[in-house]
Amino acid sequence: MAPRCWRWWHWSVWPRTRPPPARSTLSFRQHFSTQEKTPQICVVGSGPAGFYTAQHLLKHHTQARVDIYEKQLVPFGLVRFGVAPDHPEVKTAHSDRCAFWGNVEVGRDVTVPELREAYHAVVLSYGAEDHQALDIPGEELPGVFSARAFVGWYNGLPENQELAPDLSCDTAVILGQGNVALDVARILLTPPEHLERTDITKAALGVLRQSQVKTVWIVGRRGPLQVAFTIKELREMIQLPGTRPILDPEDFLGLQDRIKEMPRPRKRLTELLLQTATEKPRVEEAARLASASRAWGLRFFRSPQQVLPSPDGRRVAGIRLAVTRLEGVGEATRAVPTGDVEDLPCGLVLSSIGYKSHPIDPSVPFDLKLGVIPNMEGRVVDVPGLYCSGWVKRGPTGVIGTTMNDSFLTGQMLLQDLKAGLLPSGPRPGSVAIQALLSSRGVRPVSFSDWEKLDAEEVARGQGSGKSREKLVDPQEMLRLLGH
Repeated sequence: MAPRCWRWWHWSVWPRTRPPPARSTLSFRQHFSTQEKTPQICVVGSGPAGFYTAQHLLKHHTQARVDIYEKQLVPFGLVRFGVAPDHPEVKTAHSDRCAFWGNVEVGRDVTVPELREAYHAVVLSYGAEDHQALDIPGEELPGVFSARAFVGWYNGLPENQELAPDLSCDTAVILGQGNVALDVARILLTPPEHLERTDITKAALGVLRQSQVKTVWIVGRRGPLQVAFTIKELREMIQLPGTRPILDPEDFLGLQDRIKEMPRPRKRLTELLLQTATEKPRVEEAARLASASRAWGLRFFRSPQQVLPSPDGRRVAGIRLAVTRLEGVGEATRAVPTGDVEDLPCGLVLSSIGYKSHPIDPSVPFDLKLGVIPNMEGRVVDVPGLYCSGWVKRGPTGVIGTTMNDSFLTGQMLLQDLKAGLLPSGPRPGSVAIQALLSSRGVRPVSFSDWEKLDAEEVARGQGSGKSREKLVDPQEMLRLLGH
């Protein structure tokens, strides 16, 4: 999840007109039968996977209509609620054949079978909304949070606004060494004045201003060759103002000889780690590091075993880590305990060991062990006309670019099935039928024009304090502003 190196179109410049058809797709389009001139397609989820799937369908079928349903009142999913607020990248594109319906929770307000009855095809792109539990003693202690919830808190996800993290401690520990872990570490250590003009929430900025956190340890059960973050995120951490990195040169012994055999992305990442850990900084850089008041470090070969309570048992006071060693080679490399343990004092523990999807509807097959919908290239197994894309399709891996290619593939499979006559023929009512159902159930969807009103309100509120926007975080306030 830290996908800032991939750009969408900024939400303030969504094109209102459809771009001219690509020449390479004209012959493909000419094969669609008369009955398939206006396929009605539904996409569940308005994050990167949902919008990229919709984009592909609209681009490669000149008559297709796509409705995107989203349980939040606002669109963009991961990009609004998951990307760090100091990365104000990019949102997505819009078409007059695409409609957004927010405030609609599929599986609660409307079922998947009802959607399948109303549309020629349904694509499930609702992502991985839950976090992987640590499953260790003490996980329930105050001061232990999932990184997902912490990210949602500072990014304005309504369900996480009551998180109230206590940042009065000196040391925080983040479990996991992926991009999300580095995102969280960076937000904890970034000088608040550098966050003032981002779209971080007002409440979160207020808490971060009072933060006493001076050291952040980013812990992984394997070694430097297995870190899951990318070089962009690592470079940002190394260059973060007012901080210094703590890397143990002994963790990197013997890596120099192995670098030449690595694929280029891993090679560049490892070289930067090795350089940071072992090379003496230049005079100017040494002076910057010496004056740093905060620090972050990577702890390798450590696996969480127990969260340690304070003497009164009311909050976290540390974490017990099992020392590990690696067994196996390549992708099969795994960390096994050596029998040694290490206690690391801290007042905040953030778990960033992964995300997982959940079943959305009893009618949809779901692999609970893998946390995905069983599928073949995006086609849901044994359910014709039902598709999936993004993390619920392949698991919570990759950056937005990975999701883009994955979603395009799902869109391609859907259009192939449409061309081959494998989807229902004849007209389908699409959103007309679903809006009638929702109305009968007292559900008030939020349209894209409604979102534009909320967007304008957020931008106006942000201007008063020099920010790009001040996010609305209370769903009831949003509905009141819309007159719902």
